[in-house]
Amino acid sequence: MAVLIEAISVVIKRSSIDKKFPGGWDAFVQEVPNQTLCTDGTLVRLGFMSPDAVRQYVNSLESYGIFYLENGEASDLVVADMLRGFTVKCDWAKLCHVPFGDDNLRKIAICQGVEDDDETIFFPDGWEFENSISHKQSSAFIPYEEIEERLEFLRKENGLNVYLDKKTGKEIFISETD
Repeated sequence: MAVLIEAISVVIKRSSIDKKFPGGWDAFVQEVPNQTLCTDGTLVRLGFMSPDAVRQYVNSLESYGIFYLENGEASDLVVADMLRGFTVKCDWAKLCHVPFGDDNLRKIAICQGVEDDDETIFFPDGWEFENSISHKQSSAFIPYEEIEERLEFLRKENGLNVYLDKKTGKEIFISETD
């Protein structure tokens, strides 16, 4: 089985949540910062649009003893970029790009346990390919190294930071908690 990877995803071992998060799984679900949660029962994934939001979330997990790195490799969690893969070596999960449905032109990134061959993919509630970052990845997702060059801060609006993408000419809205 596998979980969807979009934008920048934090993938956590479910067993680490069960053992280390105060109150276990039920408490963890109550504290997730957005609605991108999906799980295959072994891996748990949350997606974010900015590296800063990922850093904040990983730091919050580490305060509960759920650690990102051990000896330079993924420990209880790994960070995955939908275009470039894992940000560090990970020996317990694999990331790949697969066709979505029967259309080989529609691709999504997924993460699954290294020993797992089950092709079932789990998505966040309400996720639809047509409205997804995977579908719009060429314009909706900006790689980390291009952020400073492409985005110009315009204003704050209703709890969102509004940026101009200088490449596309479109406004991009990023939540302050993301």
